[in-house]
This record gives sequence, structure tokens and C-alpha cells, in this order.
Amino acid sequence: MSEQQRDPSSRHVFDESPYGRRATALSIAAAVGGFLFGFDSSVINGAVASIESEYTKDALLTGFVVAVALLGCALGAIIAGALSDRWGRLRVMLLGSAMFLISSIGSALTFSVPDLIVWRVLGGIGIGIASVVAPAYIAEIAPRQVRGGLASLQQLAITLGIFTALLSNAVLAGVAGSADNVLWWGLDAWRWMFLIGVIPAAVYGILSFTMPESPRYLLAKGRNDEARAIFQRLVPAADLDKTMNELISGIEDDRKNRSASLRGKALGLQPIVWIGIILSVFQQFVGINVIFYYSTTLWRAVGFDESNSLLISVFTSVTNVLVTLIAIFLVDRIGRKPILLVGSLLMTVSLGTMALAFAFAQTVDGEVTLPGAWAPIALVAANLFVVGFGASWGPLVWVLLGEIFPSRIRGKALGVAAGAQWIANFLVSWTFPQLSEWSLPLTYGMYALFAALSFVFVLWKIPETKGMALEQTETLFVRKQKQTTK
Repeated sequence: MSEQQRDPSSRHVFDESPYGRRATALSIAAAVGGFLFGFDSSVINGAVASIESEYTKDALLTGFVVAVALLGCALGAIIAGALSDRWGRLRVMLLGSAMFLISSIGSALTFSVPDLIVWRVLGGIGIGIASVVAPAYIAEIAPRQVRGGLASLQQLAITLGIFTALLSNAVLAGVAGSADNVLWWGLDAWRWMFLIGVIPAAVYGILSFTMPESPRYLLAKGRNDEARAIFQRLVPAADLDKTMNELISGIEDDRKNRSASLRGKALGLQPIVWIGIILSVFQQFVGINVIFYYSTTLWRAVGFDESNSLLISVFTSVTNVLVTLIAIFLVDRIGRKPILLVGSLLMTVSLGTMALAFAFAQTVDGEVTLPGAWAPIALVAANLFVVGFGASWGPLVWVLLGEIFPSRIRGKALGVAAGAQWIANFLVSWTFPQLSEWSLPLTYGMYALFAALSFVFVLWKIPETKGMALEQTETLFVRKQKQTTK
């Protein structure tokens, strides 16, 4: 065996063998669900002001309309785990794409707050479904040596979705002259921002017809011949029998010795499920989506008009994409834990700097502005925050969620963890408008505190899983939990 084969860190980001290329192609296709996730997260950004002026008329109601989709996401994530274990990954992907497509059309043609809420929740369910199925599928078809890089494609797709939404928002508003102006076919520009979502939803649905089912799911259902046929394209012939036998043995042991329940002694859930939940909550409680949902408002406080604020949001999303590529390159070389720790530190410092900058904010004609050097300091700190998150907690939480759960509960546990993530996202998104009116320094200071706590949690509870087979990670995490609870 060559040195390169023995040492996963010496490999390229993606395995260049025919098997690795096939796994990469399937991972990219599955990650389109992440694109929908990112697109939906930020498309509302360009429409917020128009929706408030035309429909909601109130900051509290506006915040709820923005964030209510996240409750749908939580519901979609929770039901996706059970559905994907029962129906398979691909059928559930198709369901998620259909729901998001319908939501995009309904949101574009909305005529009142109640019906807009309905469409936002429906789209959220579709996004929640996609957020669970994609990382589960990628983890189950990816070679262990490059699983971290392939699993990070989920976050890369999210960042590309954010970028596309913000760019299309800026282009549509620019062509129309304003998001409130009529663009084509009698529809305002902000309505077209939602309608663009039909395209990625349709692509995701079409791809779900072209992809093979997860071989681990097929084995769990006793469809061994189908699983072998798929593994023949993903695993070298010399490793095929070993891979099949290990998985079949593991599935049989699970059925004999353990149930597929998430229940345990740790506040009603298994400890490993709580690890996934806490990782998910920390990922959102640092306030990352405040940047992508309300960035236009933030950049106006720094002194930019609507047009420039939209362009800066696009620049921020490009930064997010680039640093996610860095994470993909490093995750299977450096490992998960060191990157998470560095990311937590950078987020803590940058959020603390933003809190300090807004302590000097002034209110002029009802608008918050930053005087002197504090405006560019806040601008730089906000983008450093995006760098810290995008290169660490953004992609790596999805990597860990895809690999820490044992196969017998992977779908359900991923659903619960992703559901917790969406609920945390909802709480942050809904409360930010009110908290920002109360005190921006304390708001950003609170996010900085959560970033610091995330450092402590990773240092205390998260072991390194680089280069390990999925079947090994459960044992590692169980051992880690026993060590930290002694």
C-alpha cells in the first residue's frame, strides 16, 4: 500500500479515483438542497422593506414574517428523518423540492400577511426536509478519507444559495430602480425575487430522479443486491465485500442489541443526540443569520444607501463562499476540532468588536448611524465574523451531524438536531429587530458570549473524527462522553 493510500491527509480535497469522482458528483447533486436552504434564507432580505411598507406595517410582525419560515423548517427537519428512514432519501428530496417550488410561486403572488405566512411556512417545510436528507445522503455515500470535504459541500451550496439570492435581489432591484417598482408582467421587483426560487427547486427535483438511493438505507431494508450494485460504483472491487459485510453486520447488531429510538437517560434523549442539538443551537446563537437576513439594515447604519447596501451584502456572501472553500480544503487535513476552535475565537473577537462599535452609535432622524472610524471598524468586524463562521462552524457542524450518529438512528437524530437548529434560527431572526431597537451593543455582546461558549463546548465535548469510518465514530463519541462525565 502506498503512503498516499495510508495517509488520508495526503489526499486531494476530493478523491480523484473513478469511485471518488462518482461520490463527488452525487454529493454535489444532493447538496443542491443546501442551495435551496441558502436561497430561502436570504431572498427575503431584499423584500423585507417592501413587505413592511405594503403589508405588515410593524417591525414585530415583519420579524415574524421573516422568521416564520424557520418554524416550517424545524417541522420539515423533524419529519424528514422518519420519512427518509421509511421512504428512502430520494423520495423525500423530491417532496422537499416540490414544496419549495410551490412556496416560491405563492410568495411571489401573495396578497396579504396571512397567505404570505402560509407560503413561507410551506417553503420552510421543504427547506427543512432538504437540510436533513442532503447531509445524511452525502455521509452515507462518501469515502471516509474525503467525507469531511464532501459533507462540507452542503454548506458551500448554502453559501452559493445565499450569494445567488442576494445577487438576484440586487440585480432585480437595480433593473426596476427599486424593490417596490414594477418590473415585468405587472409584478413588483420584490415579487420576482421570490419567483426566481422556482429554478433551483425544479433542478433539485429533477436531480432526485437521476441519483441512486443510499446503499446504507437499502441494506437496512434488506435490499442487498441493489445496495451492492450501487457500492460497485463507489467502492473499489477489493473493498466491496468487506464494506458490505461490515455494514450488514453492524445493521444486524443494531437490530439485536439496540432499538432505533432516540430516547435515553440524558433528559429523555441519548447523549449523542444532545451533542447534535447543542452543536446546532450554537451554530445559530452566534447570530450569523442576522447578517444575511438584516444586512441591508446593518449597512445603512454604517452609512450606505439601499443600492450600495445590497451590493455590500453580495460582497459579504462572496466572502462566505470563498472561506467555505477554505474549510473544504482543510477539514480532512487539519481535522474538525481545531478548525471549530479557531472559528469560535475569531467569531468571539469580531462580535465583541461590533458590540463595542455600536456602543458609540447615534440616532439621526430615526436611523442608527456610526460616527467616525466606528463605521469602517463595524464593517470590517462584520465581515471577519462571516469569515470566522464560514470557515468553521458553517460547514463543519453539517459534517459532524452527518457522521456522529449511528446508522440505526441517523435519519431521526439528524432531523431532531436540524429541527433544533431551525428553531434557534427562528428565535434569533425573530428577536433581532426588537433587540436591536433596545440595545445593539448588548445584542452583539450576547452573540459574542455564545461564540465564546461554543469554544468551551468543543474543547470539552467534541472528539476528532478525521479519517474515521462512520461505524467508528459512535464508539468514539460514547467514549468521549463517558470521559467528560466522570
